Amino acid sequence: MSKAKKTASKTDTPGKKKNPWRENIEAIIIAIVIALFIRTFIVQAFKIPSGSMKDTLLIGDQILVNKFIYGVKIPFTNGKNLVSIKDPERGDIVVFKYPQDPSKDFIKRVVGVAGDKIKIVDKQLYLNGKPVEDEPFAVFKNPETLPGNFSHRDNLKEMTVPENSLFVMGDNRDRSHDSRFWGFVDLKMLKGEAFMIYWSWDRTKTSFKRFKSGIRWGRIGNLLL
Repeated sequence: MSKAKKTASKTDTPGKKKNPWRENIEAIIIAIVIALFIRTFIVQAFKIPSGSMKDTLLIGDQILVNKFIYGVKIPFTNGKNLVSIKDPERGDIVVFKYPQDPSKDFIKRVVGVAGDKIKIVDKQLYLNGKPVEDEPFAVFKNPETLPGNFSHRDNLKEMTVPENSLFVMGDNRDRSHDSRFWGFVDLKMLKGEAFMIYWSWDRTKTSFKRFKSGIRWGRIGNLLL
């Protein structure tokens, strides 16, 4: 009996316990890798810094962007896609690299896709020769109409959207720096489609006491259409 007990005690010895510091470091590394993967390929958060998309998006809105819906970008391949769920459509709110400075991210609404003919006459947008009437999101806050020889804001000669490109505009039509001024967006510059406001705060409420009143509770969780 005594021999059997001794043998059992040797075989039942528990394995060496991991160092708690090592376990914590491994957990942190795994969490960072997962977060980077999600940010790179699935969803990324962006903050709205300007009023070019008012009243759809306000300064201080923080949004989530679906990064895989237009195709998972393969790193270091100049924007090539691994897989694509859909192509950008008119009305989509998209985030992209600003063509004139790719280090900056812009957010606008798709107005025209490849092959579309775009024209603006006295603030009225024309698509393929017909006036666009169903734009409830478009707002005009400046009653003045600028001539085409002075600015492309309100009057733009007809142009055709090239292949693999988009024509985009801000919903705040009188206060948006968009395709009317700098041209088309190459599909390779797309980062994804904005789909939800997850946080919104009026940044003019700077003091701690006014912080709570600056939170726009009614906007949090709103889906973007």
